[in-house]
Amino acid sequence: MTDAELRQQCHTVLPGHRQPTPAETFAAMAAWCEANGVAHDTYGEGALLQQFEAKVADLLGKEAAVFCLTGTMAQATALRLACDDRGSRLVALHPTAHNLRHERGNHQLFEHFHALQIGDQHRPWTLEELQAIPDRLGAASLELPAREIGGQCPAWEELEAIKRHCAAQDIHLHMDGARLWETAAAYGRPVADIAAGFDSVYVSLYKGIGGLGGAMLAGSHAFVARAAEWYRRQGGNIVHRSPYVVAAAMQFDARLAAMPDYFRRTQWLYEALRAHPRMMVNPGRPQANMLHLHLPVSRERAMDIRNEIAARHGVWLFNRAMHGALPEHSVVEWYVGDNLLALPDARVREILALWASALTN
Repeated sequence: MTDAELRQQCHTVLPGHRQPTPAETFAAMAAWCEANGVAHDTYGEGALLQQFEAKVADLLGKEAAVFCLTGTMAQATALRLACDDRGSRLVALHPTAHNLRHERGNHQLFEHFHALQIGDQHRPWTLEELQAIPDRLGAASLELPAREIGGQCPAWEELEAIKRHCAAQDIHLHMDGARLWETAAAYGRPVADIAAGFDSVYVSLYKGIGGLGGAMLAGSHAFVARAAEWYRRQGGNIVHRSPYVVAAAMQFDARLAAMPDYFRRTQWLYEALRAHPRMMVNPGRPQANMLHLHLPVSRERAMDIRNEIAARHGVWLFNRAMHGALPEHSVVEWYVGDNLLALPDARVREILALWASALTN
């Protein structure tokens, strides 16, 4: 049985949002389209798409935004254009940046830019580390929150100092904001305040939002127009963006409104996990509605425990497990969404106790 099949058999899933079936999703999309008089766009021209792009741009405090089929294309394009503008192919990236970890060297193979790794792999990079780079940078990319290190973010004062430095040194500051919507509650500030000072911002339409896929890239009118042209050159000019836009737009407002609740639930989970010290939480305090749990068992054993509890109790604990830095240790990720929000406190505590007991056997 595959992981997906085993998960589907569980009546209780901890991470993320409820996953509707394709039939449920398409039915909801059809009803929303009917209620809102939606027509297809044609190669990016259409009322729904352009209204949604303008809405995202306004939320981010930017002049414009443009839809892109994938975040991979959006980010590589943004950083390439930033480097072209400043006459330097060098981009400062955290060692765990998505561009380095998950994009199979596209920035090198397509000659988009050259990456300089900055900072410690376990912490967000700092202003001091940026200032220590002696080369002239075309851009610096900052992920908020940084997924591979448990959703960590720089302190607000540090973030503002980074913005000021990049502006003074004419370094294009780009945000990997795949989960940016999740940081507003943690920072206690509007998303536009967080995005202020960034020259470009990428946001996902499917991660926290729960759409089918797609992304937005926001920035100045001129920058966004150039990015749209580069999407065409890279094969991103699909005839209809409407399925992706509808899937995101029909639940966008509700998802953003729920983000504070997800964050409060994350804060509650931190307290509940204190009863199980063998399950160590990273970061040390909630910085978004996601976290990493460091477990005192190997990756293989962690997945065996997950599958055993799924088969015997109908509870799905987590989606992926990673090898820990220490032998016989592993790391699992939780995105705190609708699933954990809906579970009663007592039931969550029961599941945590069951999981903790399995870790000792």
